Amino acid sequence: VSASAEVLARTQYGVTKAVINSSVTPTAQFVRDPNWSFPVDETRHDLLQSIGDDCDFIDANRLALALLGDTLYANPLLLGFAWQRGWLPVSYESLDRAIELNGVAVEKNRLAFEWGRYIAQHGETAADAFAPRAGKQQAIVVQMPESLERLIERNVERLGLYQNERYAARYVDVVERVRAAETKLSAGAKLRLTPVVARNLAKLMTYKDEYEVARLYADPAYLDKLRAQFEGEPGRDYKLTFHLAPPLLAKRDEHGHLKKQRFGQWTLTLFRVLAKLKVLRGTALDVFGKTSERRNERELIDQYIALVDEFCATLDSARFDVAMKLANLPDEIRGFGHVKERNVIAAAMKREQWLREYRAAVDSTPQPLTQIG
Repeated sequence: VSASAEVLARTQYGVTKAVINSSVTPTAQFVRDPNWSFPVDETRHDLLQSIGDDCDFIDANRLALALLGDTLYANPLLLGFAWQRGWLPVSYESLDRAIELNGVAVEKNRLAFEWGRYIAQHGETAADAFAPRAGKQQAIVVQMPESLERLIERNVERLGLYQNERYAARYVDVVERVRAAETKLSAGAKLRLTPVVARNLAKLMTYKDEYEVARLYADPAYLDKLRAQFEGEPGRDYKLTFHLAPPLLAKRDEHGHLKKQRFGQWTLTLFRVLAKLKVLRGTALDVFGKTSERRNERELIDQYIALVDEFCATLDSARFDVAMKLANLPDEIRGFGHVKERNVIAAAMKREQWLREYRAAVDSTPQPLTQIG
């Protein structure tokens, strides 16, 4: 946002002063392009070129979390930093009174403001010394690669909760078939294709339909997370609002896309009822399953399993790299509604091209000579 054309158009080199929160936060671009990555260096360069030397970068989110326990205090921390630099033509007393009149977490916001002043004077490193557990030996958590067995086990549990044990068994059958085919080809080498199939098939088989959304919200863990994050009891001390676009009820915008509507906390009761109706998923009584989006999602599952069956029958060294790309295509199908639909179309075009390459490939591995006579 700071480096947007709208903001930079209002800056003047050598005149504008800025303190920028350098914490990387996903933007709307990530929704439109699932492979998008934050352009950190370009953003910093654009800001320095437009503003000049009076442009400071601090990781306000990290500092607010470490010093005050919540990234919500990043903004008053930035405000204190800017004031201490002498960049705000407002008195200390006026800003302090404004925080008081706002009436929200007054003491915490005051403290965040003071931390910003301190960091402006002494730097981020000096503030780190006051963070909780600073100076003590910290545990280093190493993310170990997940084994194939653990990956399958985790997905089986997830699929069981999503639908039932029979649904999970279908998943296992497909994964085991491709594992057998790859094991025969790999000759003891580490399996690469099977984990990709295990991840992507589970993703396709657990598409977020109405029953799954209801199940996740009806899970007691949802309210437990709210209680851990906010003071008070959800639905009593603060209201819950859900923004949903039910395909059978939602209106469409000028582009034909479903528009989200606001629903009150009574929706939780509806979620609990709907979660129990997941047994109807895919049956003749599944009213949600009759939409084109749901039919397409089920078709993607069948299509992927047919692809795996083709791997099992024809996989060889010449086709392996293309098989890896085909197997990983569902990872590019992200988002919901029209965003997901656009990604499905893009993936289908790649699938058609790569399938032609896969079927045209010829194994050049030397074959043993057949003895004659």
